[in-house]
Amino acid sequence: MPIYKVKLKSKKEIASGTMAFHFEKPAGFTYKAGQFADYTLINPSETDAEGNVRGFSLTSAPYEDDIMFATRMRDTAFKRDLKKMDIGTELTLDAPYGSFTLQNNTQIPAVFLSGGIGITPVRSIILQATHDKTAHKIFLFYANKTPEDAAFMDELLGAEKRNPNYTFVPSMTDKEKLNKDWHGETGFFTKEMLQKYIDDITLPIYYVAGPATMVTSIRKTLNESGIDDDNIRTEEFSGY
Repeated sequence: MPIYKVKLKSKKEIASGTMAFHFEKPAGFTYKAGQFADYTLINPSETDAEGNVRGFSLTSAPYEDDIMFATRMRDTAFKRDLKKMDIGTELTLDAPYGSFTLQNNTQIPAVFLSGGIGITPVRSIILQATHDKTAHKIFLFYANKTPEDAAFMDELLGAEKRNPNYTFVPSMTDKEKLNKDWHGETGFFTKEMLQKYIDDITLPIYYVAGPATMVTSIRKTLNESGIDDDNIRTEEFSGY
């Protein structure tokens, strides 16, 4: 796998406690929407037991000009260094890896069940499918505590307007903190929520991305709803 050096172009907060980092895309670098990369800090100002390497989803879609990843900003040496990094700083990029990618068969619906930062590979897939005008019927169920915690909401909503084959279903789980302006779904993913939007929930391929406990819980829900394990693909995010 080729190793690249990439320069930081910009960084910004995109949701509560979540930042996106944009880098220059190396010449000739290609990847599939949904894959990930290993990033290594070069001469960081500090380090800890977790080391100087992190794997992040390639949150940018392949057609976009930059490479971008987004992450929850835990208090670790790696992320403290990342947050204060100057524009133009170089990181080492080792990529692409992973098979959490949209299936080739356009006749089978694809259902994405994402929680929190698990949206990062899915953003890439949704935007690329919209850009390519693929014939896949795609549903995205996206859970967060509140709208303030939800990254990329505007982009995911915007893609729905451009892609007639794509349905976006955001759901907020902290009902006590929701204001009266929220009129979407609430609570975690259930069989009943899926059936509200999908005619036959046993037909699609399901892509589940989020914290490990969420992935385990959703897999159980899907199995109990009659979905075979062969039609479930997962991406777990541990420690963010």
